[in-house]
Amino acid sequence: MKIGTHLFLFKTILYKQTTKKHTLDKKVLLVQTDTTVGFLSQNHEALSSLKERKIEKPFVTVTASFKHLKTISRVPNAHKKRVRRAKESTFIYANNRAIRVINDEKHKAFIKPFVWMYSTSANEKGLCYDKEFAFGKSDIIVEDFRGLFEGESSSIYRLYQDKLQRLR
Repeated sequence: MKIGTHLFLFKTILYKQTTKKHTLDKKVLLVQTDTTVGFLSQNHEALSSLKERKIEKPFVTVTASFKHLKTISRVPNAHKKRVRRAKESTFIYANNRAIRVINDEKHKAFIKPFVWMYSTSANEKGLCYDKEFAFGKSDIIVEDFRGLFEGESSSIYRLYQDKLQRLR
């Protein structure tokens, strides 16, 4: 069921499966992620503008597969098992990319057709989630049976060759 730009998901994602990889060029989606409600987009500039942050400041990249992770970054041998088993954790790799592989089945099913997306929390800088702000700033609102709720952010770790540093 589609009402304006508000999508309701029940059992499957409401996209036509015409191509393997989907794209929503320059669109910002409001989605319940595996951790908290967030903005997702494949357009870095759109998210930077929305969050009023410097264009150089990177966003977390979320992906549904380890296969894609291997194409964008190298996981140090000492941390491969940790990364594979991690839940709700974001890792910063040697190339300074923050990447989270989604384990939550509902969010994974949503991300999979897009392969990857940039992710950020759906709030104003330094504030808590505000429904009016989030709805006003997003182009497409995707909601499933859980609704949209603020949860705990993912843990962030920086991976070095043999060392791990917790940042959040």
